[in-house]
Amino acid sequence: MKNLSRNQIRLHRKRRIRAKISGTAVMPRLAVFRSLRNVSVQVIDDSVGKTLFSGSLLDTKGKNGVDGAKELGKFIAEKCKAAKIESIVFDRSGYKYHGKIKAVAEGARESGLKF
Repeated sequence: MKNLSRNQIRLHRKRRIRAKISGTAVMPRLAVFRSLRNVSVQVIDDSVGKTLFSGSLLDTKGKNGVDGAKELGKFIAEKCKAAKIESIVFDRSGYKYHGKIKAVAEGARESGLKF
């Protein structure tokens, strides 16, 4: 069997997840991307293929850690609340649900978004 890199395994997991979830106008998808230096999120309406909102640690002036990711979750939740979006579908993009990914989700939940 061929040796796969961590990122190839993550992308395979991402395709498997994306086959099952999609965002609508009523319940858009919150997609998270994590790199070594930044965390960014997008709120996407897949029915028209449009990004409604986006944010990253650069927008919130947060540090690249769990606390910064939690602030990013709160930031994007406030944007959703202003647009009258109450619930979302969380897309972790194949990343494990811990650390920064979990902190983004918890920050959004604390600000009132429903998953």
